[in-house]
Amino acid sequence: MFKEIYKYREMIYTMVRKDLRGRYKGSVLGFLWTFINPLLQLVVYYFVFSMILGNNIPKFYLYLFVGLIPWIFFSASLTGGSISIIAQKDLIKKIYFPREIIPISYVTSCFVNMLLSFVVVIAVVIFSGVMPSILGIICLPAIMLVEYLLCLGMALITSALTVYFRDLEHILGIVSMAWMYATPICYPASLVVEKLPERFVFLYNLNPMTPIVEAYRAVLYEGGIPRMETLLSATALGAVFLIIGIFVFRKLNRNFAEEL
Repeated sequence: MFKEIYKYREMIYTMVRKDLRGRYKGSVLGFLWTFINPLLQLVVYYFVFSMILGNNIPKFYLYLFVGLIPWIFFSASLTGGSISIIAQKDLIKKIYFPREIIPISYVTSCFVNMLLSFVVVIAVVIFSGVMPSILGIICLPAIMLVEYLLCLGMALITSALTVYFRDLEHILGIVSMAWMYATPICYPASLVVEKLPERFVFLYNLNPMTPIVEAYRAVLYEGGIPRMETLLSATALGAVFLIIGIFVFRKLNRNFAEEL
């Protein structure tokens, strides 16, 4: 499977480029929305969770921003990735190619979009006076890779299932919203651990985005390096979802053309 996908690497590159070019095609601000969208979301969440609800987290704007950008990537891969196969149904019916290329291309374009958004994140980090360590900067690509694998696994699962169960597209919008509030983006994870009954803490820690967000914050908010158990947990969960995604996709993609 991997050899076959590698043979079609030019197709992946072409689809990623097409998606990035067409994402804001026709809009006045165009590619600037890559930076404006996360900044506007930051303003909204900062106003709600800082101005209205209040919190005692130092530099909350940075704390929020460092968690928000990776979450936008994950959420886009989860919801947008679910309809990636359906969106390319005409292509699937016309020619043969490894169907995995479609979710891979979509998640990759979202990943590139996140990398561009990190330009703003780095600027905010510097403005805040946080100086990430050299070792932390070295760890950052590894954290991004782990999140990419997790997002790809989720997109493989949801894109395959949505072909057979179209309502999943709408359900995932609600799931994504609930999942965000179950992830320590607007609050510290320690707050949930303190308030949840002990028997539910284990379930909360199964959230694969929790160790990823904490790893990003360790580098860009605390100026240190991620804890080894955090990195191992994120890597293990990312690998598990990717393996499940490959298995589910390979099992269901045989009848895509008929279902579409």
